[in-house]
Amino acid sequence: MSPTLLFSQATPADLPALNRLVNRAYRGETSQQGWTTEAALLAGQRTDEADLREQLEKPGAQFLLAHRTTDDELVGSVFLQQQGPELYLGMLSVEPTQQAGGIGRQLVQAAESHARALGCHAVRMTVISVRHELLAWYERLGYARTSETVAFPTDTRFGVPLLAEPLVLLVLRKVVNE
Repeated sequence: MSPTLLFSQATPADLPALNRLVNRAYRGETSQQGWTTEAALLAGQRTDEADLREQLEKPGAQFLLAHRTTDDELVGSVFLQQQGPELYLGMLSVEPTQQAGGIGRQLVQAAESHARALGCHAVRMTVISVRHELLAWYERLGYARTSETVAFPTDTRFGVPLLAEPLVLLVLRKVVNE
């Protein structure tokens, strides 16, 4: 059974906790407790507070936070930014010890509701091409791969690739408002 969550928009005061959550979810030993880790693909941190602040300050952007209602623990987050008629979804993060319990699905559904409320017709995201399990999960949620790709960012502040082959981001999209 999925936990009952309370959703809220992040404020600058939330950035330290958000930074801990995102880095725990994506990188390092702790991330390996969950199924969405990038630890085998990238070394180093996923983000820092300065980057999160910069993301939060972008026009039309927000971080949606998910707190468990039983104890107010921050258990998930997602970055959202309206980009014309679409909503960009990125940096979906769930506490590794809480993964596979429905939190990510609830965050994606909340993002889709937000997109509809804004009048966006689709939600778009990018996923590292070698993240096969994650791509399959998004596809089960109704997201389809497009023919678009995006070069993986080369800023080593946010990860150093561990694979010999260059990483590529695939663009996925889901229509949420006809």
